[in-house]
Amino acid sequence: MAQKVAEQVVEMLTAAGVKRIYAVTGDSLNHVNDAVRRSDNRMQWIHMRHEEAGAYAAAAEAELLGIACCAGSSGPGHVHLVNGLYDAHRSGAPVIALASTCPSHQYGTEYFQETNTIKLFDDCSYYNQLATTPAQLPRMLQAGIQHAITKKGVSVIGLPGDVTEMEAAETPSALKNYHTNPVIRPTDRDLNNLAALINEHEKITIFCGIGCANAHDEVVELSKRINAPVGYSFRGKMFVQYDNPNEIGMTGLLGLPSAYHAMHESDLLILLGTDFPYEQFMPKECKIVQVDIKPERIGRRAKVDVGLCGKIEDTLQALLPLILQKTNDSFLQEQLKLYAHVKDNLRTYIDDKGSVNNIHPEFVADVLDRLANHNAIFTVDTGMCCVWGARHIHATGKRSMIGSFNHGSMANAMPQAIGAALACPDRQVIAMAGDGGISMLLGDLATIAQYKLPIKIVVFNNRSLGMVKLEMEVAGLPDWQTDMVNPDFALVAQAMGIKGVKVTDPDQVEQAMREAMMFNGPVLLDVMTDPNALAMPPRVEFGQVKGMTLAMSKLMLNGQAGEVWDTIKANYKHIKEVF
Repeated sequence: MAQKVAEQVVEMLTAAGVKRIYAVTGDSLNHVNDAVRRSDNRMQWIHMRHEEAGAYAAAAEAELLGIACCAGSSGPGHVHLVNGLYDAHRSGAPVIALASTCPSHQYGTEYFQETNTIKLFDDCSYYNQLATTPAQLPRMLQAGIQHAITKKGVSVIGLPGDVTEMEAAETPSALKNYHTNPVIRPTDRDLNNLAALINEHEKITIFCGIGCANAHDEVVELSKRINAPVGYSFRGKMFVQYDNPNEIGMTGLLGLPSAYHAMHESDLLILLGTDFPYEQFMPKECKIVQVDIKPERIGRRAKVDVGLCGKIEDTLQALLPLILQKTNDSFLQEQLKLYAHVKDNLRTYIDDKGSVNNIHPEFVADVLDRLANHNAIFTVDTGMCCVWGARHIHATGKRSMIGSFNHGSMANAMPQAIGAALACPDRQVIAMAGDGGISMLLGDLATIAQYKLPIKIVVFNNRSLGMVKLEMEVAGLPDWQTDMVNPDFALVAQAMGIKGVKVTDPDQVEQAMREAMMFNGPVLLDVMTDPNALAMPPRVEFGQVKGMTLAMSKLMLNGQAGEVWDTIKANYKHIKEVF
């Protein structure tokens, strides 16, 4: 029998390295679904409960394995993909999205579930085309895969249901894909000029982003040679922090005072592979060098003096022979001393475990860090879970951390854990979920149960939208409509076939986590954390203090003095940081 278009799609995806398709099947997708069924287990169909969760899962798999696929049926099915695809695209995850549509001869008639996929996905993809004939499909799919793996982002293939039933067509172009890995670095002249700049400065800080993922050893060697402290962004953390004697933590909204201080005390700041977005944390009085694989990013966050294009590993390998060993390490030692003090302050939050139903989240994250495997994969919800992950989960060189770090969407941790668990069945997967986040896509707990994925979900249940509450209070607004009236998540998990445990006492935390880690199957721990726990940024501005004071005053005037007192009690530990 002649090959059908649906079979050709599955064959090409398999050849490109795609292992599974995350989707909710539907009429326009049914022939692709059936082609997967008949693929002799070369491809797996993962039955999600919501397409957005499928896009998140595919994005996590793509970050870990290099390519993944999700699909949505016509109309609402593929519309549901949009938020997850935005996240994948902004994270640089090579995801192929199949957006099946109504029959091609119905286009332009406002047919049932008709959408314009070109307009819909244009802003969250590098490649976005609609195949209306069998001859178009293989060329478009090959180009879409090539764009995704080369540019690192999303490709969308619009696929009418009637076309998938047709006989596949021959194509004059390639059906396979090509993985390239060129050496990219600045010219010799630029490298010599950069070396001269570095050699003439004494107070230097290095700040690293995700672009340093393959450059750990080179970054450490450079820092040792020039006696420079090394800070990093959240996305750079897992690749830079470990086995690095000169690391001083993160800066930014989730970071620590030590990295902020070093960057602002420097004469020269070297930005490596980072598009760190918060210009208020960037120094304005020192020279700045920025190296990035995407030169269009250079200078858009700070007043950069020297901008160079290159992969960080290639650039540093060529630069290091030109760098002289510095002997004065007084600036480095000063920053390391401050970092030690900052870490001591962090211990204050850990040592105070909290009380019944008000467990301190810093303590929970620290226990999780100590008990998790050396090569665990962590997924973190946007919001306060990002703070606790950033500050208390430590890199080992083998661990991974996945989150919605650029798009900043809620609800990402649990579905990303699904993709991670399927992509890496030999690694422990831990989702650090907020109660607000997990509530949004709660239905896909059923997916975890259906596929028996041994994911450990730790819900930091503070009964509120914690980060939003903090943002409102810093702005001088009393928190309003941020409280969450939650179900018992442990009971919900049990109803869906997952072991659920509710933890209310800080003395129960470690034992509950040990048992969860040892359990052969999925577990959800519903940990009742302190709703008034705050996260202090690296630098506290007077306006923020003023805003918080104003918010507390408004609460008292509205008869909510009890909440004010709870906030003060929960955060006495921050007082020494402010003063």
